[in-house]
Amino acid sequence: MNIPSFEQAEAFIKEAQGLNPGPWVQHSFFVGKAAESIAQHHPKLDSQAAFILGYLHDIGRRSGVADMRHTLDGYHFLTEKGFDYAARICITHVFPLKHINSVAGKWDCTEQELDFLDEYLSKIEFDEYDRLIQLCDAIALPSGYCLVEKRLMDVALRHGVNEFSVPRWKAFLGIQKDFEGVIGQSIYKVLHGVVENTFGFNPCE
Repeated sequence: MNIPSFEQAEAFIKEAQGLNPGPWVQHSFFVGKAAESIAQHHPKLDSQAAFILGYLHDIGRRSGVADMRHTLDGYHFLTEKGFDYAARICITHVFPLKHINSVAGKWDCTEQELDFLDEYLSKIEFDEYDRLIQLCDAIALPSGYCLVEKRLMDVALRHGVNEFSVPRWKAFLGIQKDFEGVIGQSIYKVLHGVVENTFGFNPCE
């Protein structure tokens, strides 16, 4: 698997934060930590690799404020650095459904770039890391972990809904169910602070 080291990932994020500061940085950190925590209980995943892939999934935002083209910007950035597998995650994390129009946002890119994305998706099969980062992107806010339903509603309120919204939500819930079947417990049991961040109170107090 061709991915950056932890130190390289940290350097990429630090540089990107200087270029385009925003809540996406903390969101990315929590995506990485969620992926790490789930991977620690998964027999076929490496937890450090999972963290790095999650941490860098939105690295395309280094290029500035953008909508869905951040996926392409991240792909090209990491490809140029020689990290093809991490670059792949920059694209696949927004596609729990393999359809170019199923994303929660707008494609602010050219027709040629859309054609590239469409062809790219048609040539790959999602693996467990693709699916893990898709899931973790859907349970991480800049303030920490939350129920997937809260995150999906947050995205819907900001970006609106379309004919793919319900199938997309079902896809996320299906991925969650699959991972819980493998790790033998609710994903929320391994995500510290999820209750507090979702509901705004500490159940132990």
